[in-house]
Amino acid sequence: MINELEFKKVISQYCKLDAEDISNDMRFREDLEFSSLDFMSFLGELEDTFDLELEEEGATQIFTVGQALDFLNNLED
Repeated sequence: MINELEFKKVISQYCKLDAEDISNDMRFREDLEFSSLDFMSFLGELEDTFDLELEEEGATQIFTVGQALDFLNNLED
């Protein structure tokens, strides 16, 4: 199971919010102002931080913080 706060700390490196202020319903592009490059860099950092391998096809269907967290937790099952 991915630690939610640790996950949000990774997100906070790419936006102007602290990890504690990021909610699961926030959208990466619209609410957190991620660019396409930010999102791809973020995915790479998630792989390194949580020792996972992400498939780009599945990751492109992620729009919110909660979806990303669910996606990562399903990878670990």
